[in-house]
Amino acid sequence: MLLAEHAEPDQAGWTRRVFSPAYLESRQVVADLMAASGLEVSRDAAGNLLGQLPGAEPDLPSLVIGSHTDTVAGGGRFDGMVGVVAAIEVARRLQAEGTGLWHPLRVVDFLGEEPNRFGLSCLGSRAVTGHLDPAHLQLRDGSGITLGEALVGVGARPESIQSARWPEKSIHGYIELHIEQGARLERAGRRLGVVSGIVGIHRARVELIGRPDHAGTTPMGGRLDAIQAAAQVILGIDRIGRRHEGAEGVATVGQITVEPNSPNVVAARATLVAELRSLDAEWLAQGDEQVAALVAQVAAGTGVVAELAWVSQESPVACHPTMRRLLAQAVRELGAEPLEVASGASHDAAHLARLGPMGMLFIPSLGGRSHCPEEWTEPEQVALGTSALLQAVRAVDRAQL
Repeated sequence: MLLAEHAEPDQAGWTRRVFSPAYLESRQVVADLMAASGLEVSRDAAGNLLGQLPGAEPDLPSLVIGSHTDTVAGGGRFDGMVGVVAAIEVARRLQAEGTGLWHPLRVVDFLGEEPNRFGLSCLGSRAVTGHLDPAHLQLRDGSGITLGEALVGVGARPESIQSARWPEKSIHGYIELHIEQGARLERAGRRLGVVSGIVGIHRARVELIGRPDHAGTTPMGGRLDAIQAAAQVILGIDRIGRRHEGAEGVATVGQITVEPNSPNVVAARATLVAELRSLDAEWLAQGDEQVAALVAQVAAGTGVVAELAWVSQESPVACHPTMRRLLAQAVRELGAEPLEVASGASHDAAHLARLGPMGMLFIPSLGGRSHCPEEWTEPEQVALGTSALLQAVRAVDRAQL
């Protein structure tokens, strides 16, 4: 894969984080692929790469397909990239076969879908839905650079960010092909999945402020140990995720920093980031309450000062029922039986649902692995997913949504 040749040399796997030189190089590859496939290429004020193919009825709203090409640190070669490359291939095949669409086709490589150093993911899809605002542009990374300044470096125009917004109901539909990032397709022996919905994600930052003391001379009963309090919070959040056996919900603490982070000093401060994910909005709401109660209980029991702030609270998003039906029909036309699955990961598609009917297709991930160098999907599975996307585009183009 051409994109895999562009990775950050000092990072594991196929790392290509947004704003990195490797990301900038790879996007030129994407633009060249779009142009070679007959698409009219442009870049909007948010840095999204757009490839346009005219339809027979140019005044109709566009049918949009695509994904993203940035990765997490230590990421793989398929998450996001499959959706962009497949969308470009769909455009090429439509032209090669001489089977045009009624609606204009828009292929998109959305800027920065993955989490980044500014703490805000899905930058490009937020922008096209009008949810990347001036306050976001003032977010700063650890070195003091603002998000707006970083956007300039990838060819965006933050001073005109609102011009990247697409009007409501301006798209006929949005379809995203993606690797599953889980193992349900593999376990079920299915080759293609139709997504039922995308989980909501509630993410919180918890700061636990204790007191630095000498680890050898301070009695156990006289400590205000931020790490010990953090351990209680982490275990409690794990219990919250395991409540209601069988419920579609998970809870994770995936990030923790400690000060002064010395083996002979009782920790003065621990900061952790926790998140809850579920398709069930009520499950998330209950989880929010339980996290807040847990943090307060740990603070009272340990004597540390605890501060809880919700960084984001994204609601679950259901895929459009007609899109689900059309995508399942497209899969069956290729001789496969689709498996309906929920997405436990977030996607640009969750934001595009604000503008029109949204649907997603999944192809298998070997062993369910993702966000790691071992991420793998067989070439024939990618080819089948691309054919399903093409079939779905044709069906959605003809449908009343």
